[in-house]
Amino acid sequence: MGVVTEDAQNQALQTLKDRLATISDLRAAGAVLGWDRQTYMPPGGLNLRAEQLATLERLAHEMLVSPETGRLLEAAGEQPPGSEDAAVLRLVRRDYGRATKMPARLVAELSRASSLAHAAWEAARAASDWHLFAPHLERVLELRRETVGHLGYEDHPYDALLDLYEPRAKTAKLRAMFEELRTAIVPMIREISALPDEYRSRPLYGSYAEAGQETFGREVITAFGYDWGRGRQDRAVHPFCIDFGGPGDVRITTRFDPGWLSPALFATFHEAGHAIYDQNVDPSYARTPLFGGVSMGVHESQSRLWENLVGRSRAFWSFYYPALQKTFPEALGAVSAEAFYRAINEVRPAEIRVEADELTYNLHILLRFELELELIEGDLSVSELPAAWNARMEGYLGVTPENDAKGVLQDVHWAAGLFGYFPTYTIGNVLAAQLYEAAVLARPEIPGEIGRGEFGALRGWLRENVHRHGSRYDPDELVERATGRPPDTAPYLSYLKAKFGELYGL
Repeated sequence: MGVVTEDAQNQALQTLKDRLATISDLRAAGAVLGWDRQTYMPPGGLNLRAEQLATLERLAHEMLVSPETGRLLEAAGEQPPGSEDAAVLRLVRRDYGRATKMPARLVAELSRASSLAHAAWEAARAASDWHLFAPHLERVLELRRETVGHLGYEDHPYDALLDLYEPRAKTAKLRAMFEELRTAIVPMIREISALPDEYRSRPLYGSYAEAGQETFGREVITAFGYDWGRGRQDRAVHPFCIDFGGPGDVRITTRFDPGWLSPALFATFHEAGHAIYDQNVDPSYARTPLFGGVSMGVHESQSRLWENLVGRSRAFWSFYYPALQKTFPEALGAVSAEAFYRAINEVRPAEIRVEADELTYNLHILLRFELELELIEGDLSVSELPAAWNARMEGYLGVTPENDAKGVLQDVHWAAGLFGYFPTYTIGNVLAAQLYEAAVLARPEIPGEIGRGEFGALRGWLRENVHRHGSRYDPDELVERATGRPPDTAPYLSYLKAKFGELYGL
């Protein structure tokens, strides 16, 4: 066998990159069709759209798992450690190894089933009728269990699905993290629940015209750094952020409630956090495996940071509250800035995850994590899920949903087949606090700037230490490079104790 020259390796690597760019284009086309399905597509297009998405997923999968991809990976050899090319090969080898275990039939069927399930979920949620959705969830769950069988695992079947969103994460480690958080958070919730009920969030309900909400939200996220020349905002049943393979087009959605300010306001902040991450990845990473967030936990850290550590802070509202009052003088004219700050940070166990306060939020995620484990393990059936959901809501939060729309049907994730995704929200909460703490340590002017409606120092630190790197580093390595230590719950728990201790006199 002849010696492989450096020129031959480089040629193989370039050919591989060209192939990966084509795969990225196919997936981006699918993402555009998926965005359209959730925003503007007429209902009659559903079945055809499901087939179109399935075809694109199948073609991308077949290109990735083809013998030619394997040949190019072998011919590319090893690139200098720490280089971008080495990172590309590491990611492609991981994805290739995973994808070659998945039959093209299964990939296409997952896409088709999730498209149909999403539409069924929307109808079921609108009617609060579990039975409209249950057969579709049965099919998606069946396909996800089959996925586990193909991917394999060492410790727990859930690990195979978790790895799709949080590389190298383990169920056992997540259980330990949730237990650590629960041990610290539940006593605070109980102490607050024992206090007289002040109904602090009352000012958030009233007359809030959709146009005013949209204008105010757009002004804020523009200041955050969301680039409208490379993005747009639309309406969807469940808010989301989506990219199309590069930083030049990153879109967000939200939903509005004219009688309630919080949902659209904080969903806008949240999705903008995701989008700012993607818009600030190194542009040269477009159409390569290096583009996008390194994991969903890191991605969620960015959305939760802008939504909560910035968007629910006293400093932020000391600047923005007068503008909000001016936008809604009838609803907020007689409400002080301090009363509004306390309203948006009220601790009140409730049914809906996306509207939960920071203290109870992780119990919503723990509930879903535990139910997913039981579904994947086969200890819980789809028909039993609504009752199990309600029982756990009562046990963890003391709340029983009044109907399935506010209970088991509230999230889109299972319709989309995203088993293993929910824990990344809590991982994101933990990392958001750790990254923000490191940013303020490096740039002490950040809190003062937030109080003046300026975000350049924070955005610049995040761009330099998180955003621009895309997926070049593994999640734990990225966090340690940015903060000087591995992922750690201590900054998050310290943040919660300080904030809610002050708010409630704990």
